[in-house]
Amino acid sequence: MALRLATQKTAPRALALFSQQHVVTQQLRGMATEKQIWNQIQSTKNIEKITSSMKMVSAAKLKGDENRLAVAKPFNSWTKAINGEPAFVENATYEEVPQKVLIIPFTSEKGLCGGINSFISRSTKDCLRKLHRQGKEADVVVIGEKGRSQLRRFVGDELKLSLTDVIAPGSYALASAMATEIVAAGAKDYDAIVMFYNSYVNAATYNQMYKVVTPFVVQTEEGESMSNYEFDSDKAEAVQDLYEFVLASQIFHSFMDGAAAEQSSRMTAMENASKNAREMIDALTLKYNRARQARITTELIEIISGASALEESK
Repeated sequence: MALRLATQKTAPRALALFSQQHVVTQQLRGMATEKQIWNQIQSTKNIEKITSSMKMVSAAKLKGDENRLAVAKPFNSWTKAINGEPAFVENATYEEVPQKVLIIPFTSEKGLCGGINSFISRSTKDCLRKLHRQGKEADVVVIGEKGRSQLRRFVGDELKLSLTDVIAPGSYALASAMATEIVAAGAKDYDAIVMFYNSYVNAATYNQMYKVVTPFVVQTEEGESMSNYEFDSDKAEAVQDLYEFVLASQIFHSFMDGAAAEQSSRMTAMENASKNAREMIDALTLKYNRARQARITTELIEIISGASALEESK
């Protein structure tokens, strides 16, 4: 009789302890603990600090890139009379492009700058497809590590040269060196050079543009070109030097334009990343408070259950 009475008194307490242990086990299996959530909050706060700092750095760099671009635009304006105005990539058919061309996409060396590199890579792929449908030939020279990594699998043997580790924002001396490398890679064997780059509009907007640079021909079917000009040296050599100068000027302008677009895109990307981090911190904080409240509630249940079991045992 006494054994049965003791069993009846201790059974509710054992059942309560078993239920509590089962609840704790389910919490450990199905949801993060308070410590894990707290660590996630701290990690996200650190990421938010980094992205905010990167945004401020990009905003400071953007001012310098805007000033350099303002200087590069008039420096390159004379080439429009020779090669024409740059065209928008959107809805381009590339029917005006000659039979054999060399495509030069301008990309960045670093990431975390939005979709500027993806847009240029996508435009390059689209151009190659359309040129192949038209029965034209095209090779690629990539500027920038991001473009090389995105295009090398798609382009394959058509990738003739990749210029990486390019120091941004660069200078005209760097553009001249790049032009020399491109000419040495066989640029004179092509009917034209097509450059794809991001054109900076403002801190929130940039467009994908392309421009076609055609070499000068000394002798044409209509007669001798540039007959109204006098040359101190050999005309063919002077025309070749002029072509390299035009190419270097176009590369310099495209590089400056792309650098400004890169910083504006990075500033926007880091602002969005900081905003997402703050939203994640708020969600994790709410989750942490719920887990903490559940723990407190569980502890109160344990205390009340223990007190109730003591009272029943008396």
